[in-house]
Amino acid sequence: MKKVCIFGGTFNPPHIGHLIMANEVFHALELDEIRFMPNAIPPHKEAVDLCTSDQRKQMVQLAIEPFPYFSLEPIELIRGGRSYTYDTLVELQSKEAETQFSFLIGGDMIASLESWYQIDELVKLVRLVGVKRPGYEAKTNYPVLQIEVPQIDLSSTTLRKRLAIHQDVSLLIPESVQDYIRQEKLYESR
Repeated sequence: MKKVCIFGGTFNPPHIGHLIMANEVFHALELDEIRFMPNAIPPHKEAVDLCTSDQRKQMVQLAIEPFPYFSLEPIELIRGGRSYTYDTLVELQSKEAETQFSFLIGGDMIASLESWYQIDELVKLVRLVGVKRPGYEAKTNYPVLQIEVPQIDLSSTTLRKRLAIHQDVSLLIPESVQDYIRQEKLYESR
């Protein structure tokens, strides 16, 4: 059976923290693939300063390009609307019955699992894989396989703020993504 971990998020923009988490989980779990899945409308976040779906998709594609075991999963962007993990995993499993899916979440999401749509059914359907994140308590009553990864206190929100005032983001965002952000004039002060 193919082992695939889905890594969902807004990726607004994708950064090295995302890549480090995914890389560490890929190797720790001996996976075949990690799929980065940008959501259309995130259920757990306000869609503030959200780039278009196409722009976030393009940034993810650029960020993961150097890694042959990373791929883009566009299912939620294609479906559109509010993105619920349970609905997405049901759809993916119906299309790929021979794939064993897991779902990667950060420490900021672990503590809020009880509020997730259909969480009791989701944990029966898929293995949740969690990584700690600075400033968040990664505790829950739900089964989450926790993987130790190097922690970096970095968020897309912080990066958007830095980009808006033209502060340097070198080494924090892949260079190809930085080039795209400049070309598209994303996150500039309004």
